Amino acid sequence: MKPIRYRQVHLDFHTSECVPSVGDKFDKAQFQAALIAGHVNSITVFSKCHHGWAYHPSTANEIHPKLNGFDLLGAELEACREIDVNAPVYLSAGLDEKYARRHPEHCLKGSPSGGPDFLNGAHYHGLCYNTPYMDVLAAQIEEVMARYNPTGIFLDISAPRVCYCQYCLESMREKGMDPHDPAQVREHGMMVYAEYCRRCEEAVRKYNPDTTIFHNAGNITRGRRDHAGFDTHLELESLPTGGWGYDHFPMSAAYSRTLDMEFLGMTGKFHTTWGEFGGFKHPNALRYEAALSIAEGAKCSIGDQLHPTGEMNLSTYNLIGKAYAEVEAKEPYVTGARHITDIAVLSAEAFTANPDRNCPYDVGACRILLEGKYLFHLVDQYEDLMPYKLLILPDVVRIDDALAAKLNAYLAAGGKILCSGESGLKADADEFALPLGVEYEGKNAFCPNYMVPEYDAVNGKTAYVMYQPARNVKAVGGTVEALLEESYFNRAPEHFCSHQHTPNDPGADRPGAILTANTGYIAWNLFHDYAEKGSYHLKELALHMIAALLDRPSVKTNLPDRGIVTYTHQADENRYVAHLLFAHTTKRGNGIEVIEDIIPLYGISLTAAVPTAPKRVYKAEYQDGRIVETALSYTYENGYVHIAVDKVDLHAMVIIDG
Repeated sequence: MKPIRYRQVHLDFHTSECVPSVGDKFDKAQFQAALIAGHVNSITVFSKCHHGWAYHPSTANEIHPKLNGFDLLGAELEACREIDVNAPVYLSAGLDEKYARRHPEHCLKGSPSGGPDFLNGAHYHGLCYNTPYMDVLAAQIEEVMARYNPTGIFLDISAPRVCYCQYCLESMREKGMDPHDPAQVREHGMMVYAEYCRRCEEAVRKYNPDTTIFHNAGNITRGRRDHAGFDTHLELESLPTGGWGYDHFPMSAAYSRTLDMEFLGMTGKFHTTWGEFGGFKHPNALRYEAALSIAEGAKCSIGDQLHPTGEMNLSTYNLIGKAYAEVEAKEPYVTGARHITDIAVLSAEAFTANPDRNCPYDVGACRILLEGKYLFHLVDQYEDLMPYKLLILPDVVRIDDALAAKLNAYLAAGGKILCSGESGLKADADEFALPLGVEYEGKNAFCPNYMVPEYDAVNGKTAYVMYQPARNVKAVGGTVEALLEESYFNRAPEHFCSHQHTPNDPGADRPGAILTANTGYIAWNLFHDYAEKGSYHLKELALHMIAALLDRPSVKTNLPDRGIVTYTHQADENRYVAHLLFAHTTKRGNGIEVIEDIIPLYGISLTAAVPTAPKRVYKAEYQDGRIVETALSYTYENGYVHIAVDKVDLHAMVIIDG
């Protein structure tokens, strides 16, 4: 199977039958000119959209009534072949509005009393893969493979679903499962999804063993390696202005890197999200997002939506070209690169029954590590922990016997562990499964309560409010780094104080953070708190504990909090590459962060671990259509190269030749 390419476009084409004309302005030369202007070398084109129509002659489906028989998909594929552009084919799997309206009995039923509502709201209706619809979808995939033999198949809206339709109820009962038990209903949804994936792969492999397959669900679920195994590669849907935010992609990439699979970072050209006609990002935003993708180990995908007429928007492809021209020039510095990491965060999402792409425990931990300029992976319980220097268990990761054995072996081999909240407790008992220097004494009764640092905090040794719950512990070893101070009382109708919460009751004596030689424990759900509130003292406490536990971090830099650093090794080139990125975001409108102006940074210091003294250190930056290399001054001492980086203008690659 060939590697996926670096510069992809995901060309949405969800087109209603109510639109007056479809495909009448498609022109092969114009289509090709747009791709060339955009420096695009792969584009996902449509067989079937969410509305349910085919964009080619079909016996397994119905061609869009306004195409007048025109084979739009075939014309796009021919145009791509002529200019050596890959063209995976898209089929909407979980949505098919035409079919849903004809067969409402095949729609998802998310609750016993739920079902499709065709009266209120203009929206699509999900379909259940456990119904005869699955046979229809499989036939549609087979038809595309037999007719076009594309390089890839992209199946959208593909995820395990809870469903109480008549087919799922019957299936559960046949399997001896209880439809009244939500856990068993979820498990049945997993089984249905696995069978759907098997059927899809069978339909593809019948015709080509090398066609790529990807099932898109909007997020890569951590801990479900079996689900990732249904894909040949991953596409990390993460539109910063579309609800994902700018720190979702680094978090998703930090997990995907551990799966040993190629992956794309999928953003969009839109100001908001999918389906926005006439919406454009500032070019600097797309430049940053593409640079972030390759710095995090991904290839790139940018979402667009083709106008119903089939005419490509050249303004869009000039915009995309500003980002992809840079990616094309930078590809030699990222191809075959392996990321260097010091810290593993054991994902809380991997331990939850209902995964959430915005899992606050993971979000808070990853956000602190990004802002602290630490190199990390987000890992699940199956990951080999031995390569990591420090393991963080955020807030809610309880430990069963198998995981306890793995973590204690990691500690015995010299690893370090930091736990917070109830993390580290046994799965079946309120006692710690790890030697954290504390004994568990139960939940603290006060929320909010307060943290009093024993270290030199930027705002001094005073009481800092903690909004998430804490645990009472007794220190039995190590040093106390912070104290837990309670409030006078919890806020209630019977007793409350001031506008928000009750002040601290001075005289803290409970341990709130404890360090031993190779472990740390923080009594609060600190990472959840940071995801929700973002108070500086939360990050300050976490970074204090991390700095005490982590020996010889692989990089150090004075980039500001919004800066990003990653560090990679290109073995074939015998060089290390540090990626330094910076762009500030501005809130515009209702919850939308944008990037517009790029502010260069000057006087950046970078310290990077290397095994031997480097032969050459230089900066590689994109300028005026090409990569410009500039020598950097440096010193080498005790396994570290200390580099003075004169300027970082959005994205600088610091190259250390071995």
